[in-house]
Amino acid sequence: MSSRLIMGLILMASLGLAGAGCEWMTHCTHDPEGAIEGEIAEEGILEGIVEGEEEGQISEGLLDEGEADGIIEGETEGNPDLGCPGDCTYEVLHVYPHDPEAFTQGLVYENGSFYESTGLYGSSSLRKVDPESGSPYQMIYLSKAVFGEGLTIFGDKLIQLTWREKTGYVYDKNSFELLQEFHYNTEGWGITHDGGRLIVSDGSSTLYYWHPETFEVTGTLTVRYQGQAVRRLNELEYIHGIIYANVWETNRIAKIAPDTGEVAGWIYLDGLLPPDDQTGADVLNGIAYDAVGDRLFVTGKLWPKLFEIKLTPRW
Repeated sequence: MSSRLIMGLILMASLGLAGAGCEWMTHCTHDPEGAIEGEIAEEGILEGIVEGEEEGQISEGLLDEGEADGIIEGETEGNPDLGCPGDCTYEVLHVYPHDPEAFTQGLVYENGSFYESTGLYGSSSLRKVDPESGSPYQMIYLSKAVFGEGLTIFGDKLIQLTWREKTGYVYDKNSFELLQEFHYNTEGWGITHDGGRLIVSDGSSTLYYWHPETFEVTGTLTVRYQGQAVRRLNELEYIHGIIYANVWETNRIAKIAPDTGEVAGWIYLDGLLPPDDQTGADVLNGIAYDAVGDRLFVTGKLWPKLFEIKLTPRW
């Protein structure tokens, strides 16, 4: 038997073993049977392509600005994909205390502090939080008739959304003085920005691009995974040209390409909050990034802990 034939048989056998492994391994590398899609579909976050839309279609108004990639010059430098392209799991690097009564809806990190928007009628707030203690050293409460939602820092201002009230607030970042109220036509869930445009979610599969001063919609983006729209997009963070989105009632974060809306990978955070800490805790929600220290933070609604994590390949 020739050496070439022997090598061919060995190669065929190894491929056969790899295929068999995918049938029983929880984290199959290439998911040939659609196992990952099945996991996500079972949770109800995928829906069919909207009638009349082509995959990756961006509504008119986005391309006109010449910013379809949503990437600011030089922003991709540093740590693209946070060191983990594709599907990722995590390694906990540090655990911080978090207010277990904070119904986290928006989370941002800047200059050594967390800025947090919390929800629930009667207890919604805007707060600046000390990471080491988890306690706010600056806080205001919203009207009891308002349910606080997403939060972002844009320049020297804080922009906070509300849920069904369809009202946003602009504050001075340092004093928390209310500078402006504005209104929009959808529910408010998450908000972030790419340096030039605000990016907003409303719990559907659509992301909205807003002008940062007029708050007018300048474009929309349908988020899809393998051809199916991904709904329940919640808290957002824009990092190195990628939109990171919590998906409500799951332990996953979607990594979204801002030019096509395609989910380029998932961050799986199952088991992040230990069982002993889960009493009274709600769902995963809250993504923050320290651009100076290249650190990624996540937490959840009513969670007693906030985590600094490192992304690692899932396979």
